[in-house]
Amino acid sequence: MPAKSKAQQKAAGAALSAKRGETPKMDLKGASKSMADSMSEEELEDLAETKRKSLPEKKG
Repeated sequence: MPAKSKAQQKAAGAALSAKRGETPKMDLKGASKSMADSMSEEELEDLAETKRKSLPEKKG
C-alpha cells in the first residue's frame, strides 16, 4: 500500500529504521512510534518506498 502523504512516508521511514535497529526506538515520536509497534517490516517498507514527488504534504 503506497503512502498517502509525505508525512506518512516520512513516519514510515523512521519507524522502519527503528525496527531494523538503525535508530533507537526511544527517539521515535507520534505516528512513527505507533507504526513501529503495530506494523511489520514489510508493511513499513511499502509505505516508506513511495515516491514523494506527487504526494501532498499532509493528507486532508
